[in-house]
Amino acid sequence: MARYVDGFVLPVPRDNLDAYRRMAQQAGEVWREHGALEYVECVADDVKPGKVTSFPQSVQLKDDETVVFAWIVYESREHRDQVNDKVMKDPRIANVDVKNMPFDGTRLFWGGFKAIVEL
Repeated sequence: MARYVDGFVLPVPRDNLDAYRRMAQQAGEVWREHGALEYVECVADDVKPGKVTSFPQSVQLKDDETVVFAWIVYESREHRDQVNDKVMKDPRIANVDVKNMPFDGTRLFWGGFKAIVEL
């Protein structure tokens, strides 16, 4: 069965990594409680600027920031839509003050993807 994945890339100030980790931990728990199969957040370790494009360039990375790459796995797009509907109504997410996030949401990008190879 081909699964569905939401992918995210965002810049996080290094000084905010602990706050980001706490926020991501809670978000992951909410998504999993509402049915997501996997929730993964990763911080850049071996990510260099490219000549044409790269993770740092994609988020206009500043000197005091690092890149976070994250994904959430679902059974299907329909399942993703059902899970996200529940998540967005959950008070732990619905009541988040988006103006006080530990990252710059204007440089976050995301999208939904159909899996084409699963080994």
